[in-house]
Amino acid sequence: MSNSREYFKSAVSVDNVIFGFDDTDLKVLLIKRGEEPFFGEWALPGDLVYPNEDINTAANRILFDLTGLENVYLEQVSTFGEVDRHPKGRVITIGYFSLINIEKVSPRASSFANEISWKNVRDVKELAFDHFKIMTTCLYRLQTNLKLKPIGFELLPERFTLTELQLLYESVLGKQLDKRNFRKKITKMNIIKDLNIYQTGVAHRPARLYSFDAESYQQALKEGITFEI
Repeated sequence: MSNSREYFKSAVSVDNVIFGFDDTDLKVLLIKRGEEPFFGEWALPGDLVYPNEDINTAANRILFDLTGLENVYLEQVSTFGEVDRHPKGRVITIGYFSLINIEKVSPRASSFANEISWKNVRDVKELAFDHFKIMTTCLYRLQTNLKLKPIGFELLPERFTLTELQLLYESVLGKQLDKRNFRKKITKMNIIKDLNIYQTGVAHRPARLYSFDAESYQQALKEGITFEI
């Protein structure tokens, strides 16, 4: 191949989509860029991969450099390679996502991130580069995962109500669920324990409390489980 050098002029980057849940809303962690291109605009925590760096290592390093978050489980979702997605040249990016408990982390803006903020996913309409497309692609993966397996239980208190569980699902799926149908399906799966105790110190009628039964879930997986809500 006479002009093979042309094939080695592309750069590789990583963009992280960090979702969080705060009792009622699904949010995404964004940074305000402090450098060109797209100076002053909101974007995903992302950057170029070092030439001698593994992709997964880069994802964790970049997330830490821009937000201070570490030890976050990141799942690789897709590759985005439109020729003109970056104004400075050909940059192919790999999108990662994670779902974390907002109350357990304290992100901080650093490096070229001038500001950092949790934004309601439904309020985000535009981002730098093609980051909105990356975010929506990762959101679809999250929604698909939620329908197939009980992710997100770690975002709830150790003891939770069925209303709190339903709010989590509605927030991620972006739609309202029928209360009676949701409760019927979730209890039929036998993956939550009825603790036979009720809420205390609430202004409304106390609701029953439940916990996630990890052992029963593992057994259900072996037998074949459909987690479609």
